[in-house]
Amino acid sequence: MSKNNHKVIIFDTTMRDGELTPGVKMNLQQKITISQLLEEMGVDIIEVGYPGIYQKDFDEVFNISKIIKNSTICGLASSNPNEIIK
Repeated sequence: MSKNNHKVIIFDTTMRDGELTPGVKMNLQQKITISQLLEEMGVDIIEVGYPGIYQKDFDEVFNISKIIKNSTICGLASSNPNEIIK
C-alpha cells in the first residue's frame, strides 16, 4: 500500500487467456490448483473463463468459486445480455 492509501488490484487472466493458446487445455483440477496458487500469492481477482458462452467454463467458475475464499472468481462476458445474466 502506498503512502496515499491507493491499493493495487491484481487481476489474473492466466486461465482464460491461457486456453486461447493453441494446444493448451486445462481441466477443472488443473484450474483449481492454479486458483489456489494464485490465492496464496494474494491475487485479488482470478478470471477463470468465458461462462456466458461455454458451459465448461460456467461449471469451472461455479466450482472454483466454492473453493476459493480470499480472491474474487470471475468470468469474461461481452455486452450481450444473455451472457451477463448467465
